[in-house]
Amino acid sequence: MKSGLSVIILTFNESLHISRVVDAVRSVAERVVVVDSFSTDNTVELATAKGAEVFQNPFVNQAQQFQWAIENCDINSEWILRLDADEYIDEELCNNITHFLSTASEDCNGAILNRRHIFLGKWVRFGGRYPLPMLRLFRNGCAHIEQKWMDEHIVLDKGYAQELKGGFFDDNLNSVTWFIDKHNKYATREMLDMMLKRIEPQAESTMTKETGFKIRLKRWLKEDIYQQLPYFVRPVLYFLFRYFIQLGLLDGARGFAYHFMQGFWYRALVDLKCLEAEAALKNCKTMEEQLFMLEQLSGYQLSGRGS
Repeated sequence: MKSGLSVIILTFNESLHISRVVDAVRSVAERVVVVDSFSTDNTVELATAKGAEVFQNPFVNQAQQFQWAIENCDINSEWILRLDADEYIDEELCNNITHFLSTASEDCNGAILNRRHIFLGKWVRFGGRYPLPMLRLFRNGCAHIEQKWMDEHIVLDKGYAQELKGGFFDDNLNSVTWFIDKHNKYATREMLDMMLKRIEPQAESTMTKETGFKIRLKRWLKEDIYQQLPYFVRPVLYFLFRYFIQLGLLDGARGFAYHFMQGFWYRALVDLKCLEAEAALKNCKTMEEQLFMLEQLSGYQLSGRGS
């Protein structure tokens, strides 16, 4: 296996962001691999012009697309970094990644990056939104991605992960209308995960102790605490906790908009879609009928699904 780092970026109509993210990893990456879902803008041309290798594959969900990249893009570098197109890393983090790659012990198979959300040009510092630990850098062959419709994580299979300092930014430049549409789609996918968990036998969570305590704690709070609360009560409680207890109010006017939309409106929308799905599934007698009904509600093909 070769040494070095491959960066995998998934794209669809990311002309606003693709040059920025490729430029950000140029100093640290041996290869930049873009897996595009047949963009209709000039994403592919921009990525190619920046020196990225572009592959195309129909999109099902993030987890399946990333898995497709691992299996079909000849990723033989020792290390892999996953980034979304609207994310980027700064020089400090690039330097720390370079140092990490050259000094990581044999049983250190991953690195956790702390993501910062930028909303309408403002860093959302409070409300539990920073730091957001994510395992995004891992040794090839030592981790897997959860096959979920939403909120999928990279999970270490062995060894341990080290936290790296430096700037890791989620800074989407699209409009508020785009933000609302994106979260509407996210809510549908999150509803699918929740409904599929009820109607199909599910394995235990793939989260392992190697993945990091903070990441596992976040998943436990979501699945074992938040999702056990009543519909529409939980988004109210979550917003109040996030805005007052976690001091989201200190993020100002744009921060209020972000916390309200992402912490209350979005969570309430998930609940509404779950309520709609429950009513639709009530008269389904078989699993096949239930899956067909979820396909009709979501617009997603569930055969060969990632959940």
